[in-house]
Amino acid sequence: MIILVDPAASRPPYEQVKQQIEQLIRRGEMAQGTRLPTVRQLAGDLGLAVNTVARAYKELEADRLVETRGRNGTFVLAARSQVDDEETHAAATMFARAARRAGLSVAEATRILHEAW
Repeated sequence: MIILVDPAASRPPYEQVKQQIEQLIRRGEMAQGTRLPTVRQLAGDLGLAVNTVARAYKELEADRLVETRGRNGTFVLAARSQVDDEETHAAATMFARAARRAGLSVAEATRILHEAW
């Protein structure tokens, strides 16, 4: 697993770490059940604070891409497939069209989406 962090980037380091791991999972380069490096190990490898990597892992867990199993480590869960992503995109497009036809603003449509979530 190769992760690169650009300290000069506009995105905070934890977001860069999260995004790169997420991409590896979604592309299938990290299969279900793959154990991620420990927070301390990855932080040391990247020259980051432990809390920075811990936040990235926590957000990946909130997105249900990884699962932390206590002292056993953090593991990749089943990645959402490209099919799911395509279906979600198609559904979002249909919702946006329906909202526009109904004369809703983006803010109103977003509120409806949040309520449905």
